[in-house]
Amino acid sequence: MGETNCRVELENFVDRCLSIDNRLPDVAVRMHTMDALVDTGCVMLVLPQDVVEKLGLRIMGKVVVTYADERKEERNIAGTVTIRIGDRFMNADCVVGPPLSEALIGQIVLEELDLIADCRDRSLRVRPESPIYPCLKMK
Repeated sequence: MGETNCRVELENFVDRCLSIDNRLPDVAVRMHTMDALVDTGCVMLVLPQDVVEKLGLRIMGKVVVTYADERKEERNIAGTVTIRIGDRFMNADCVVGPPLSEALIGQIVLEELDLIADCRDRSLRVRPESPIYPCLKMK
């Protein structure tokens, strides 16, 4: 199975809200674009510490993460970030990874944006039943 990577656009959610309220110039909204690995074994969005700092995200708490080799480690949670993949976006908190580490797109992002990881084609695609915007289950 191949790795699936995607381009993500990230934005500081609080900055955008201040911009909408005309309390911060649009050009001052902190943003970052990068490649991320789609990891279906990961639950949350994981962003490297240097990206979290560049975006000015606040540390909101802590979580214990379990790595593939079963190691456990306490990591910070930061937020809120707007993540855009293609024409779909959501607001979320993220796990803060080590500086310069790889960004990971986990299940929460895939579910909310209604995206499917196609490992054979190494791509993300929208579900056929939701071509225009995400369809979320409510039951």
